[in-house]
Amino acid sequence: MVPHQSMVTWAVVLLALGAASMKEAASAAPQEKRATLRVVATERRANPIARFITGKFCEHLGSNIYNGMSAQIVRNPTFADFPFWGGAISPDGRTMFHWEDQKIADAIRHLCSRMSFSESQITQLLESRKDGLAFWWLRVGSRAAVRLSADAGPYGGRAQRVEVRAAGEGIAQLMYLPLHRARKYEYEMVVRSPDLASLAIALSADGSKAGAEAKVDGITRKWQTFRGAIEVGASEPTDALYQFAITAHAAGQFLIERLVLSPADHIGGADPDVVRFLKESRLPILRWPGGNFVSGYHWEDGVGAKEKRPTRPNWAWGGVEPNLFGTDEFIAFCRAVGCEPMICINAGDGTPEEAARWIEYCNGPRTTPMGARRARNGHPEPYNVRYWEVGNELWGSWQVHWTTPKGNVDRYREFSETMLAADRSIMLYGCGAPVLWGKDWNNALITGNAGILQRSTDHPLIGGTVSPVTEPLDVYRSFMGVPEVLEGKWGELRKSMEQAGIKEPRLAITELQLFAHVGGRKEDDPPAKLTGRNLVNPGTQAEAMYDTLLYHTSIRLAPFVEMVTHSATVNHGGGLRKERERVYATPCHYAQTMFAAFADATPVVAQLDSPGERVAMVLPDVKGTAPEVRYSTVATLAAVAKDGSLLISIVHRGTSDPVRLAIEVDGFKAADKADVTSLSADVPWAANTLEKPEAIRPVESTVDVKGSKLAISVNPYTVMRVRIPAAK
Repeated sequence: MVPHQSMVTWAVVLLALGAASMKEAASAAPQEKRATLRVVATERRANPIARFITGKFCEHLGSNIYNGMSAQIVRNPTFADFPFWGGAISPDGRTMFHWEDQKIADAIRHLCSRMSFSESQITQLLESRKDGLAFWWLRVGSRAAVRLSADAGPYGGRAQRVEVRAAGEGIAQLMYLPLHRARKYEYEMVVRSPDLASLAIALSADGSKAGAEAKVDGITRKWQTFRGAIEVGASEPTDALYQFAITAHAAGQFLIERLVLSPADHIGGADPDVVRFLKESRLPILRWPGGNFVSGYHWEDGVGAKEKRPTRPNWAWGGVEPNLFGTDEFIAFCRAVGCEPMICINAGDGTPEEAARWIEYCNGPRTTPMGARRARNGHPEPYNVRYWEVGNELWGSWQVHWTTPKGNVDRYREFSETMLAADRSIMLYGCGAPVLWGKDWNNALITGNAGILQRSTDHPLIGGTVSPVTEPLDVYRSFMGVPEVLEGKWGELRKSMEQAGIKEPRLAITELQLFAHVGGRKEDDPPAKLTGRNLVNPGTQAEAMYDTLLYHTSIRLAPFVEMVTHSATVNHGGGLRKERERVYATPCHYAQTMFAAFADATPVVAQLDSPGERVAMVLPDVKGTAPEVRYSTVATLAAVAKDGSLLISIVHRGTSDPVRLAIEVDGFKAADKADVTSLSADVPWAANTLEKPEAIRPVESTVDVKGSKLAISVNPYTVMRVRIPAAK
């Protein structure tokens, strides 16, 4: 595409190979194409690369936070009445839960399939729930011997009453344990009993003899919290499905309001493997708590003593929100990782005053009401959260208390005035709509709040439902062309903000990932070509390439695009996966880690002569806007790092031949060796799995530099970082 006039001095120049280049290619390796890159290191751009480009996002969805970022293992630890997501949305934007028994049973089977439960285990769960036990829990003993019912907890929530006829009976939950890393586990239980003085806690592999057990003594009729630890013996199996049981020592009954279990090596409640991965990736900023979830979230439910925090329905995604991971836990997680926090406030069914109290809780001194509350909760010093987003996707009917374009104008004004009154130093981001279709929404926000708006957001969750008769590589090629489309649209948005009188406008991409789905096959369709196995998705190599290309785009538009918070940390979109308590990285996590080295570096002129590709867009979200896109087979970006080295980012988004890239550097005295980090796959839909967690991972190598020149062969489906140190 033609670069903007103001960017000519530094932008990548895309040219098709001429006859001379084709002649050179004939002498190269078989089927190897040629490309050249001339880097002019003395021609530097004024703006360094924003350090928040490789940020992440997390949300209370599925196993993103609970059973993801959190080390706590128990599901439904507060014994709540578990609502199942029904798919339909109320007019106010709340999810409508299933109430029919068969649909609930189907939902339970679906959830259990992810845990690899047997049919008999699923049947036990279904029977136990029908008999009055909270979902995810099952009885230990026969239906006749163990009676179950709901009861009231110490602060008004649901508790579980368990009545047994004999010793060794009670309730249990099936779970996997991170035994590859930890053998000791800490429990916390809120319980009372009218007639039992003690209970037994045990972990056993596949329901066999206990591999770890403890006795809880001193139980009375009054609610009490008991804490302790149990240790699984070294001889116990590492990968087995374990039963975590609470049983009585004699006939009687007990009431239990919550039970949590965490590996003893947790980091402030966080999974240490997740923390390690994110810390190693130099994560710069983390957005929380939503996402759709935030439009029904009230932050005051999630602070203070955990046993007093209420359990609420998750109005966005179904299930429950036990409020075990709130503001204090989020800040602790960010500090463990070493990143900045970003909070998205509830501009759905929340109020401006509620948001202002949240800001004061995070940033106010102890002399303020909310600062004093934070101090009472064990955190005397302000958190100094600087980045705040006013609502999430308020344009969507799936959002609790969604609104109209003019409604968003009104909400932003009301929220921003109240929030800034609480802390003038914060940075506020208005809720923008996706630029592919949201022009009316964005124009209303811009013109209606031109005097107070500086920053907006976009969620390019692009893709749509694709026919199964589509060629899989055509879906991939279309995604590789999306950055070119977005670059033009974001440029138009910047111009609109400037024309409205907004000085130094800024944009944050606060959710990002591939978002295509395979549609249903019609009766007269030809055989399907596209399936779940060959569709590029956030867990595949294509996401690593897509994200890197959008980093390039963001930098070309700098300083306008100042932040990207990719979706998401764990088990939701790309990043990290946690299965059976094992954490592993997806390709995009490695690509983001590689690109983090560019933070604060200064872009320089990079003139690229590369083969090009013309692509017919098949993604429904794009083809109406850009039915065809042309892009370079190889995409590059160059920058000088603070340590004086030259960094080059390379993406080969072609589908056939390797490219021999000849690099010449002007105005830079290079060392005689360059470091190369490559992330490659044989097909764009390749992914890491629990069985092969490092099938795709970065590979390190070196290449000779002679007279400030070097040559590198780049295979298709590759993300590469080249670091050329300065000569000593």
